[in-house]
Amino acid sequence: MSSIESLLGRERVITALGIVAVVVFSWAYLWTGAGVGMSALDMTAVALFPHRLADGGGEMDPSLLTVILMWWVMMIAMMTPSAAPLILLYRRVLRHHDAIEARSAIASLCLLAGYLIAWLAFSICAALLQKGLQPTGLISEMMLWSKSALLSAIVLAAAGVYQFSPLKRACLAQCRSPVNFLTAHWRPGVAGSFLLGMRHGIYCVGCCWLLMALLFVGGVMNLVWIAALSLLVFVEKILPGGEVAGRVLGVALIAWAGVTLLV
Repeated sequence: MSSIESLLGRERVITALGIVAVVVFSWAYLWTGAGVGMSALDMTAVALFPHRLADGGGEMDPSLLTVILMWWVMMIAMMTPSAAPLILLYRRVLRHHDAIEARSAIASLCLLAGYLIAWLAFSICAALLQKGLQPTGLISEMMLWSKSALLSAIVLAAAGVYQFSPLKRACLAQCRSPVNFLTAHWRPGVAGSFLLGMRHGIYCVGCCWLLMALLFVGGVMNLVWIAALSLLVFVEKILPGGEVAGRVLGVALIAWAGVTLLV
């Protein structure tokens, strides 16, 4: 192997390890409770119909900033793995076009930063929605899962129907093809890297926002639901047959919504 090939291989490993580190630290922060005053393990339950679970008593009232940070770190933990193929490909393309390794590393970080900024915007909206729902009694103020069969059914059905929507398919197509995405939307420079990452993040939010809304059903800090949704997103966006898996998921969610109204 030539020295250049060895360098490229090492760069990919370093970039991949950096992505893994971001995800691991994010999951560790969630495990400790993300600053809400209660560990995520204590807020975790395995249940298909969380509205039938005991409320847990008490209430939490973290600041809006804490809730925004909780959602954002959660999105980083859940969504960064599915963005890894784009980041790794981008770093490789940059290295072929720019002999300065530091510049390609900075541009790659800017790409990831732009991607995560898009999810920050989503997290702000989700945090505001959570703060609005808690006083209504529709979600548990302590456990943060749905207490309403109707709310659960609406969110499940909406997420299921969205799986078949043209917008979902268009966004998913961008997420599943990093080569085509880079070819169509390439921007030069560090600022271009940030804007490119943000654009990809917007497509990703458009693809997955209703799946993330399912956390209002199963529990915003329910580790089982977080892990399950992370896996579903990864399968849908990365693995062969992901589009088919997404449609199967849509049917399952719609059926789940119907059963929820009956139990």
